[in-house]
Amino acid sequence: MSRAECRAGFVGDGEDIAHARHLVAGFLTPVQAEHGLPVSERVDLTQLVVSELVSNAHKYAPGSVLLDLRITGDTVEVVVWDSDRVLPIARAADAGRVGQYGLEIVMAVAQGFEAQRERVGKRITARIALADDPGGAVSGRRPL
Repeated sequence: MSRAECRAGFVGDGEDIAHARHLVAGFLTPVQAEHGLPVSERVDLTQLVVSELVSNAHKYAPGSVLLDLRITGDTVEVVVWDSDRVLPIARAADAGRVGQYGLEIVMAVAQGFEAQRERVGKRITARIALADDPGGAVSGRRPL
């Protein structure tokens, strides 16, 4: 079985975030050996993105959440589907706001970010670079 793709469904119990984070680690750990992509420094970052997206899906949408992980070139693509068609909107910076920065965090660390309405619900996609560029700078965000 190829480890270049992984899918899981979550039903909203209290363990979903932990399960999703473990899934990321189990998916990315063998990627370096199997695909020659350095991922050791990106596991935590990908887990953070998955935690935020799955948490938001559970918070704002009723029902199940689907998570897809796949390697596309030198990125890991994180796709989260939920049942709510309302697209998330990043908020303007506000020094008085406590919490609710998850989407802004995801957009800041992702190389690409996209939110799309689906026939049922919506799909959020974030791409995370698996390695820094040859000059040593962390890969920047670019459109999908």
